[in-house]
Amino acid sequence: MNGNEFGRLFRFTTFGESHGEAMGCTVSGCPAGVEISEEEVQKELDRRKPGQSMITTSRGEPDEVSIKSGTLEGYTTGTPIGMVIQNKDARSGKYEPFITAPRPSHGDYTYSAKFGTRNWGGGGRSSARETVNWVAAGAVAKQVLDQSDHDVQVKAHVNQIGSITAEDVTWEDMLEHTEDNEVRCADPEKAEEMRDAIDRYQEEGDSIGGSVYFECRGVPRGLGAPRFDSFAARMGKAMFSIPATTAVEYGQGREAREMAGVDRNEDWEFDDGTRDDVVSEEGDPVPVGNDHGGLQGGITTGEPIYGEATWHAPVSIPKKQETVDWETGETKEAQVVGRHDPSLPPRAVPVVEAMLRVTILDFMLLAGRINPDRLDGRPGEYDTAYHPESPQNDPDDADTMTETVDED
Repeated sequence: MNGNEFGRLFRFTTFGESHGEAMGCTVSGCPAGVEISEEEVQKELDRRKPGQSMITTSRGEPDEVSIKSGTLEGYTTGTPIGMVIQNKDARSGKYEPFITAPRPSHGDYTYSAKFGTRNWGGGGRSSARETVNWVAAGAVAKQVLDQSDHDVQVKAHVNQIGSITAEDVTWEDMLEHTEDNEVRCADPEKAEEMRDAIDRYQEEGDSIGGSVYFECRGVPRGLGAPRFDSFAARMGKAMFSIPATTAVEYGQGREAREMAGVDRNEDWEFDDGTRDDVVSEEGDPVPVGNDHGGLQGGITTGEPIYGEATWHAPVSIPKKQETVDWETGETKEAQVVGRHDPSLPPRAVPVVEAMLRVTILDFMLLAGRINPDRLDGRPGEYDTAYHPESPQNDPDDADTMTETVDED
């Protein structure tokens, strides 16, 4: 099975199944000299872990992380960082009825049809439990960004559950209020309504979808490449990789289809030093507004990058449904009992933030905005296979060209 790795220079590879012995990931491409705290990684995992409230799955996983490699005396060495999270509360018995009878709208049959087998306990590899690895990798990326010379900040909050939509909130509102309630909505009044709605669906044996608004500040301009490596393309891949994602948009998103070009286009002006939300120098050209969501031509402008990701309702619900058994040829009743989230956005917030940080850091390393070899400011020997700005890749600089010598 391929598709278990994300990123180009800063990249992570994950392993583990929902009811297997452990989850884990290997993070490659992290510069040396970063102070890595296991406690800081744990803080992010605690925000995502199950059983944290009555509107999340009751599965009792502590999600305690253990860093196994890539650090020495608390600092990264530049070698792969291995992290392991043990599964402590897996109960596979309730999944036995679905070994050959796929649960409605799950990956049971598609996995079996593709591979001829699957780990059926808890959904195996297709379970959203696997995102615990992504949050661990994102926590490493966060510590790299926090210790760099760049003030990159990422924040998200739940802005809709079902038909209940939060009022527009400020950046400061998100920083102050997102973690104040179980829904992780920065609008306290709407958060109560969302919580009540989730409770109602849960009591009925059902579930409900929703969305998460995200914003990234302090991202330098010039990140991303046209077409297939644009920032928008890579960000979209990061968001759509999260299980149950059905839509991702940035800037004006779908509203742009109703806007005339003259209304959506951004005029340009010179930075007069009053734009605190833009990464630029006084006198630099900057867009007047930000309907583009911090991206133009697929490349970052230095303005805040903002957008929204949408999730459908969780598909594991105890309401009675219908399925077929491909082994016996019978039609069966499907009732997915067990421990499942009634709505995904509250626990998706830290996953969204993690994937955005990984995406931003990867671009910054590729562009040389952060030294990919070491974080202490000293010049390193850039890996020429990845770093296009390495002097060794400049054919006009004869002093830096290397020769290949044939040896007998």
